[in-house]
Amino acid sequence: MYLGRIISAGMNNEGNPFIAYRVSSRSFPNRMAKSFEDKAAIIPKEGHETDIFENAYIAYNCVKIVENIAIVSNGSHTDVIADKISVGMNIKDALTLSLIAMDYEKDDYNTPRIAAVIKPETDQNEYEGYIGIVTHEKILVEKMSKNKAFFISTYECQSPNEVNFVASDSKSSAKFILDEGEFKNFTNPVASVGSVFDGKWIIESMNI
Repeated sequence: MYLGRIISAGMNNEGNPFIAYRVSSRSFPNRMAKSFEDKAAIIPKEGHETDIFENAYIAYNCVKIVENIAIVSNGSHTDVIADKISVGMNIKDALTLSLIAMDYEKDDYNTPRIAAVIKPETDQNEYEGYIGIVTHEKILVEKMSKNKAFFISTYECQSPNEVNFVASDSKSSAKFILDEGEFKNFTNPVASVGSVFDGKWIIESMNI
């Protein structure tokens, strides 16, 4: 089954907050994920830089960490959510307002925007988290149960689906969403990013 872009977030099987993101693509597979200290980006592979002139939506920051809060999304709204949080907006409003303002992508597929925000509490095994989507037909933002993990995608699974996220660290999170567990059933993987909170967010990326 082809889901397009996929976000997973919540509590992993070891009881730690996590975020993960996967690019699945049929139209623009020549892309890669690159991770930095406080963010990760999806960019064209070397030799395919001109793809952004065919579709401006294919390169973006997919993860940002702001004041120990993790934002993950499938587009430029990552930066918008992060900016709102950085000036003091609560995470639910930052996510909701950003999805409303940015709306779905105006490409040939009316690609939805998806996003999640995780805010660890003082006890690193507790968190506040929201996950959402905006399509050409709906907008949905839901609070995530603290002891569960969820995923949402641009196609097919456009509401939060519970998942058993079996990954203990950031690198294994990137691997898990790329081609393991339930996610191995979803086609056309290209690249992924994962991060598990262990006092701080360490971001790892993986590419096909």
